[in-house]
Amino acid sequence: MRDKELYARILSIEAPWFVREVDLQLQAGEVNVYLEIEPRELLRCPVCGKESAGYDSRERRWRHLDTCQYRTIVVAQVPRISCPEHGVRQISVPWSEPGSRFTALFEALVIDWLQEASMSAVGRQLTLSWDEVDGIMARAVRRGLERRQRIMPKRIGVDETSFQKRHEYVTVVTDHDSGHVLYVADDRCQDSLDGFYEDLEKDQRASIESVVMDMWKAYINSTREYVPGADSKIAFDKFHVAKHLGEAVDKVRRQEHKLLREEGRDDLTRTKYLWLKNPEKMDEELWRNFKSLRESSLKTARAWAIKEFAMTLWGYVSRVWAEKAWRKCLNWAMRSRLEPVKEVARTLKEHLWGILNAIVLKVNNARSEGINFKIQKLKSRACGYRNRDRFRRAIYFHLGGLDLYPAGVKE
Repeated sequence: MRDKELYARILSIEAPWFVREVDLQLQAGEVNVYLEIEPRELLRCPVCGKESAGYDSRERRWRHLDTCQYRTIVVAQVPRISCPEHGVRQISVPWSEPGSRFTALFEALVIDWLQEASMSAVGRQLTLSWDEVDGIMARAVRRGLERRQRIMPKRIGVDETSFQKRHEYVTVVTDHDSGHVLYVADDRCQDSLDGFYEDLEKDQRASIESVVMDMWKAYINSTREYVPGADSKIAFDKFHVAKHLGEAVDKVRRQEHKLLREEGRDDLTRTKYLWLKNPEKMDEELWRNFKSLRESSLKTARAWAIKEFAMTLWGYVSRVWAEKAWRKCLNWAMRSRLEPVKEVARTLKEHLWGILNAIVLKVNNARSEGINFKIQKLKSRACGYRNRDRFRRAIYFHLGGLDLYPAGVKE
């Protein structure tokens, strides 16, 4: 088989395009494949598809998959047409998408690599600049979002994740049924979540059955504004309640530890993680060693007991009985004379309606927390992000469940 026919097969070149020449440049380590279009071929506008008069042609170059050890470049004189409606436009070519300087197969290879390694590593392995890799990722995410089918979300989770230090965040909305990220926005203000709801039509917002979140006022206000019956759908899950109570226990421990140290006692020395650890994850030996502390008269032990009692109140089926149990727990916390615990109890009492929703609806934010963990791993692998757009793009690329590949290329 001659080299022209070989590369026509490799590139899947069909009429009206054909391989005019194959030029092997040994010193440069490149193979240049020159393509041409049949001179009398009818030209069509890439926007409307109507036949249009030829205008001129421009030489364009695309990088293709390497041929053995040789870098392979596709070169073509691509016609431009003069469309009465859309003006001067370059016609579409079958081996690459508009705006790209890489063939579709090469972009697919880069997408595969990006799912396994960082952008810097992919660039080194494929001799691409950082901006070239970023451009391929950007196009992949753009076409993935454009292809995304209309969703009817039922159970969603809203959470914030850190972008950089100094309390900079992005808001992430997750579909709890599919486990995919639906939306990413800057900051964690009301406008951040408003953008997600505004992208949905009325029937899509009405289809939402539960919105799991932390007790952040901005998210609550946004959901109340856009989701019908929001007060029966907003749920504050067990993880966030446990986090608030755990922080209160730790504050009590630190205050009490300081006072005990002044008396020359070391009862609470090196015990921080014992009080914060989930008892279900303690082995038998650790649980036995912890017994003397948790059954002591320490204030920290009392705060811990209140926290653990609250963690037993998530199995109710009846809203009425769940509310009775929670009010009993919160009254105990308010009588505890432990100010950090009382402060959290006031917060939980104010948001009890959402806690009860979580119990009755049987929802939690485990999906969102899992997504948050994966996002932080992406950030660590990239050694951090300075640009918010690239951070959002990486989240969509890896966690959006999108169809990223160029048209005609299978995963």
